[in-house]
Formats: sequence, structure tokens, C-alpha cells
Amino acid sequence: MLEIRNLKKSFGTQRVLKGVNLKIKNGEITVIIGSSGCGKSVLLRHLIGLMKPDEGQILLDGMDLTNLPKEELKRVRMRFGMLFQDAALFDSMNVYENIAFPLREHRRVSEKEISEAVKQRLQEVGMKNVERKLPSELSGGMRKRVGLARALVLNPEIVLYDEPTTGLDPITSRAIDDLIVQTQQNIQGTSIIISHDIRATLRIANTIAMLHDGAIVAVGSPEEMMNHENAIVRDFLDYGLPKNFRA
Repeated sequence: MLEIRNLKKSFGTQRVLKGVNLKIKNGEITVIIGSSGCGKSVLLRHLIGLMKPDEGQILLDGMDLTNLPKEELKRVRMRFGMLFQDAALFDSMNVYENIAFPLREHRRVSEKEISEAVKQRLQEVGMKNVERKLPSELSGGMRKRVGLARALVLNPEIVLYDEPTTGLDPITSRAIDDLIVQTQQNIQGTSIIISHDIRATLRIANTIAMLHDGAIVAVGSPEEMMNHENAIVRDFLDYGLPKNFRA
């Protein structure tokens, strides 16, 4: 479904992506790992068209997203949902209005349909009686859940997650991990996660890809990556785990 070919991106003299190649399997959870500042979030923003590469292609069902006209790219983006690292909720809008926003912007639907969609998505992410609360009244984990509800309200085929458990305590992080797996089962689509949380990665990933020095250096299942011949991959995973870790 989604393929990255020789993607390159520089900011001034800093080369961030130096030729990224990766095939994302449909219907799976793919987690992209790598050290801080290696370009994971930059890569994610290319996938949804928020950045343009200097070179390379991003193919969705054979269609190159990097060369689409602006209006066509907007339509293609409707196939994606994205949960940003800080949830990116509108501070001036309550929970209901935040989730309803994409529907009002991109769909011609009645207020009754909007209300039903908001209620359904909040139920799916385990949130009740929060419609009138402002983001400032929510905990970090609650904001992530509301952000995910908003990302799902347009029924995307592909959901992107940018560091979904950053800043959360271990118990809340585990709950978000479980929610991601449940969401994947519900949408029967594709999930792509940027993460430095090795425990979460090994628990939920079908496929792990490691970004290092501007390129994907290894791809495989959790078991394959833990036993990879590349010492950089093994060491990165080992250092991110406590002793006696169990998924």
C-alpha cells in the first residue's frame, strides 16, 4: 500500500534523510524506531504531505504523493489520520468541537451525524462525559485519547502516531499501547508509529524498522530485530529495555 523510495531531505547543510527506503505492509502495525533527532518525525510528516522531500518518492497504491497538486493532495490526506506528539488539540475548543472539526471542514454532514460520530469515537477511545471539557482540563493521557478520536473521525485507512506515549507515566503508556492495538483491530487498516519506547514497540509492533544515520538500516519482526546481525540494532533495543523485560 505505502512505499518510500530513496527519500532525501536536508535543512541547510544538515542532511536528515539520506535515502530512506521502506515498504509499509497493509493491515499491520509498523513502528519506526531510532535515536532522538535522527529524523523519525521528519519522515512521518513527509508521509502525510506536511513536508516535501528534496528527492525521492512516497507511493500510495502506486500514486506518488510528492508530486500531487495541492487540491489532490488534500483529498488523499483524508485517507490518513494523525495523532501528533502533543495531541495538537485546539485550546479554545472543547472536546466535542475538537473532534467535530474535521467533519465540518471536510464533510457535508448534518449536526446529528456529527454528534453521533463524536460520541462513537469517544466511546472507542474509552472517554465518557468529557465533551464539554477544554483540553486544559484533561490529563496527558486523556488528551492523547481525544486526539486519537479526532484522528479517527474521518474513518482513515492509515493512522500515523508521532511518539504516542511521550510524557506519560508507565501505566498510562501501557493503556495507550493497548488502545493503539484495539484501534488497529477496529479500523482493519494500517498503523505507522514513530517511537523511542522500546518496550511498547516490542509489545505492539508487527514490523519494526530502524532509522539510523538518515536511512533504514534494518526491518523485521520484533523477534528478528532482537536477534539482528547488525550490532547497532541489537544494542539500541537492548539499551531501551529493563532487565528481565517481558512483553
